[in-house]
Amino acid sequence: MLKILKYSFKDLIRSRWSYVYFLFYLLLGFVLLFLNNDLSKAVITLMNIIVVLVPLIATIFGIMYYYNSREFIELLLAQPLKRSSIFLGLYLGVAGSLTLSLVLGLGLPFALYGLFKSGDILNFSLLIVIGAFLTFIFNGLAFNIGIANENRIKGFGYAVLLWLFLAVIYDGLFLLALIVFEEYPLDTFSLAATVFNPIDLSRILILLELDISALLGYTGAIFKAFFGTRIGIISATIMLLIWTLVPLWSFIRRANKKDF
Repeated sequence: MLKILKYSFKDLIRSRWSYVYFLFYLLLGFVLLFLNNDLSKAVITLMNIIVVLVPLIATIFGIMYYYNSREFIELLLAQPLKRSSIFLGLYLGVAGSLTLSLVLGLGLPFALYGLFKSGDILNFSLLIVIGAFLTFIFNGLAFNIGIANENRIKGFGYAVLLWLFLAVIYDGLFLLALIVFEEYPLDTFSLAATVFNPIDLSRILILLELDISALLGYTGAIFKAFFGTRIGIISATIMLLIWTLVPLWSFIRRANKKDF
């Protein structure tokens, strides 16, 4: 598995798309810091970009790499190797390379602007950790879509639709439900609806850490009361871990049964 992981990681690091991904975040970091000239404001602005853009790139890049590696996968399957080792190595290689591009792309400009000497290092670190979680989560979801659909066009369509649903449509349905059932107690419903969407869960954790949960309006008090506590933050982190592990487990399970 480690050899496959090393090969996949090096292959992706040399890819021009990895350079584009890295340069995009590098340029974005410098532009934000140039316009704001304030690390705190730059971190807040960066939050909205990370929780939306990172899942999209992780989904598209993940399913694109899976389809482009089909011949390589079939070659590996012909060798005396465990299927779980093959697919786990590919998954970790893709997610690891994207995470490295994210960390270096945003870390360099913020470090040059004195991040390590400011009080915003914890908030920035949280953003990076959330970005890494979202990368691994949506890579796993993309690999599941890829292995379930032989047709590449359908696979890409389902991948984009998944991101669109979790990033945009889900929030619209959630707000609509709050309006329709506003006369009923919705505390439990609000918490459950947030937990079942990794993007919303990540956004709320960041808002609470930055102490701007009032921007959430009606749900702000609810999330502040639960997620603002130590138990709440631990619970939210555990849910993100579950979101990471369940798609990976599902992908490995599908891969072990699939006839290539």
